[in-house]
Amino acid sequence: MKRTIAVVTSSRADYGHLYWPLKDLSEHADVNLRVVTLGPHLTPEFGSTVNEITKDGFEIDARIECLLSSDTDVGMAKTIGIATLGLADYLGKTRPDLLLLIADRYEMLAPASVGLTLRIPIAHIEGGEISEGAIDDAVRNALTKMSHLHFTSTERARQRVIDMGEEEWRVHRAGAPSLDHLRRTRLFNREYLNQHLGIDLNQSTILVSYHPVTIARDTVQEAAALFESLLAIPEQLLFCYPNSDAGSRELVERTKQFLALRGNGRIFTNLDATSYWSLLRHVNMFLGNSSSGIMETASFALPTINIGLRQQGRERPRNVLDASPNATSILNAVNKARTADFRESLQGMENPYGDGHASERIVRVLTNVPLTADLIMKRHRLPVTPGIPALVTPSL
Repeated sequence: MKRTIAVVTSSRADYGHLYWPLKDLSEHADVNLRVVTLGPHLTPEFGSTVNEITKDGFEIDARIECLLSSDTDVGMAKTIGIATLGLADYLGKTRPDLLLLIADRYEMLAPASVGLTLRIPIAHIEGGEISEGAIDDAVRNALTKMSHLHFTSTERARQRVIDMGEEEWRVHRAGAPSLDHLRRTRLFNREYLNQHLGIDLNQSTILVSYHPVTIARDTVQEAAALFESLLAIPEQLLFCYPNSDAGSRELVERTKQFLALRGNGRIFTNLDATSYWSLLRHVNMFLGNSSSGIMETASFALPTINIGLRQQGRERPRNVLDASPNATSILNAVNKARTADFRESLQGMENPYGDGHASERIVRVLTNVPLTADLIMKRHRLPVTPGIPALVTPSL
């Protein structure tokens, strides 16, 4: 009998990671795939990226309208609530055998909460990582505890999930599925990108991906240092749109004003996964505070400057240089990344986040795990500390 697997995607931030698992699940003889879209995917402000999903040939089973036209933390909180209402109706009706979620976006708390209350087994990709400068860190850990199967990117992340009390048989190191693009997607050459995107990659180019720092009360407090440093950088600058977090509209406006003043650069509302990965191959440097700068640029040995708090704690490959959120620190890191010695030191490096085979590992587990009561009922594995009883019963 086919098993129904529902996969939730909310934005371009996760769809590029989910493409190959979706592709392999859609072609599996024993899977009835249900694609659920919500949030930024459905809004013109963020490029109506739901159209990219249908263009790729996936049938969308549900479109959950939930993203408020807002630029505040209150708007983020209300988005979770609206998404919960829509998903409760959808998942309550369809009752899939498994619900697949990814990463750490705040809106993923909605499907996890609904799936948990409806006793739908939840599988989670990319748990066990650390990003102390964003609420994503707490969201990621919450998703881990609400999930029943775990697919981590690194061995350290796998061990962290186990240390959180998850049974070892539930936790699989798959690698980051975004890296499957490097092995399975035919990337564009420089000439095609120049024509397709209206840019000139024959000149030195830096790709900038910068998001609000959601752990801070002022989520764009570090942005002043970013733009101050960029004024002193002569390279062509290509900006990716920020995520739909509190402060994203302010960042977009500041970027547009900066480019109008500077002239040499572009901002892209949405880059499809193939164009984005192709740019990583052809640009000279990556700069910002995106997880992509840490998880994906290593596959190209691309010099990367990581700015500020947002990715604090995440495992770094050696192509990443950290900079404090001030212009001097950022420019010092950029200057180091330009040097021949630094670039030569990256030759032959491997990406610790995976080998491009994540999707097949994920799909193998999802299609073979027994759908029994043992999957839903978790038995917590608690680490035993010498000299401390494993179980303490409080006095009543």
